[in-house]
Amino acid sequence: MDRIKAVRIAAEDNVAVALTKIDKGECLQVGDVEVTACEEIPQGHKIALQSVAENENIIKYGYPIGHAAQDISPGCWVHTHNLRTNLKGEIEYVYHPAVHDLPEQPAREFAGYLRPDGRAGIRNEIWIIPTVGCVNDVVLKLARDNQDLLGEHIDGIHAFTHPFGCSQTGADHAQTRKLLAALVNHPNAGGVLVVHLGCENCTHEQFVEELGDFDRERVRFLNCQQAEDELAAGRQLLQELTAYAGRFRRQSLPASKLVVGLKCGASDGLSGITANPTVGRFSDLLLSQGGSTILTEVPEMFGAEGILLGRCRNRQLFDKAAAMLNGFKDYFISHHEVVYDNPSPGNKQGGITTLEDKSCGCVQKGGTAPIEDVLGYGEQVKKQGLNLLYGPGNDLVSSTALAAAGAALILFTTGRGTPFGSPVPTVKIATNSRLAQHKPHWIDFNAGTVAEGEALDTAGGRLLDKVLQVAGGELTCNEKNGYRQISIFKDGVVL
Repeated sequence: MDRIKAVRIAAEDNVAVALTKIDKGECLQVGDVEVTACEEIPQGHKIALQSVAENENIIKYGYPIGHAAQDISPGCWVHTHNLRTNLKGEIEYVYHPAVHDLPEQPAREFAGYLRPDGRAGIRNEIWIIPTVGCVNDVVLKLARDNQDLLGEHIDGIHAFTHPFGCSQTGADHAQTRKLLAALVNHPNAGGVLVVHLGCENCTHEQFVEELGDFDRERVRFLNCQQAEDELAAGRQLLQELTAYAGRFRRQSLPASKLVVGLKCGASDGLSGITANPTVGRFSDLLLSQGGSTILTEVPEMFGAEGILLGRCRNRQLFDKAAAMLNGFKDYFISHHEVVYDNPSPGNKQGGITTLEDKSCGCVQKGGTAPIEDVLGYGEQVKKQGLNLLYGPGNDLVSSTALAAAGAALILFTTGRGTPFGSPVPTVKIATNSRLAQHKPHWIDFNAGTVAEGEALDTAGGRLLDKVLQVAGGELTCNEKNGYRQISIFKDGVVL
């Protein structure tokens, strides 16, 4: 059987996406449309299926992704030279409910760590978190020099550095404190050492108040200015924390206990066709078993609001989601930036042209389930189901926000590849088989097989199997490579 070389995602679309390179003069059958390529069309890029007049909308995913900057003939390459965004500023959104509950399915199981608060961790690690960047080298040395404390039931000792916690004011300072406190509360951490310098804006008293009710056996504090020898004092505290965390054992838990973050980065034109909808199928499968997923990257929802907002469970949630979207647009505008200054150069090389194009592909990760909650930055998941989370598109910042919200692991789709890792296991999902073969030490799962004929439902089922394996202890590439970091969203002056 001849391989399908281009796909029309929705019946309304006037463009198709090349699943492989299309040569000039090549004749294609795309559904009931026959078209001859006027020029070479790179993999992941768009080819016009019909004539499109100047200023007429280009339709992909069933939604406008911009307008034609000139007349476009059938078979022509559609990209930055002839397609422009429609995005401007804030929008007055209208609620058109389109809530469809998923059929319930029996929950599968994984081997995880049940915490005293009822949440599930998939790792039993010791985390060292500085409240201020001045002690970054101290926490790194503590982690590096105390690996001998690991016992059979501790998965690792990891320090997460950042440059903030002092010389910040107001809401910006409060945002940093809230994010760090949320990380301290993460169920993948069996024990946490919080390290202060002692004179920073993020005081011990403020931080303890931000933590709320916490287990003082699980969370310990080190003030470096007060300790005569901060390294010796830190080692003593780490000994106590490993003794506490070492009591936990993996046990069989239902998949309903899982919270999974959904993220994409270094995307290409296949992201919205292969990897992202595969993640969407996975999300629906997990949610149908009572689990939870988190979708963030708010700027990469601009232009795809029609796909998302109608799925809000009620009008109150719709209003929160609309306010989140317009609030992020206002953030750009207040800094004298346009809301559509995205995609990146790499995205464009991979076939993504406008932010609407990128966004409509990005939100495919959220599947079809109703939206059950809308979370602010640093807030943690409270409701089972699909959650929207305030956060930027930046990979490190948004992945950290997902972890802080309670994601035990993150599914990260990529078309061009990236090695980074978040504080939690970060499952890298390739949009194309070439990347999976080229970077096996970065990529954990190949969704490029969808472009080669695998059904999305089958790929989604494979991904669920993979997630349950990772949740049960299988290491991801970022874990094997030792790549773990955090990055905090900053919006304020530096004193």
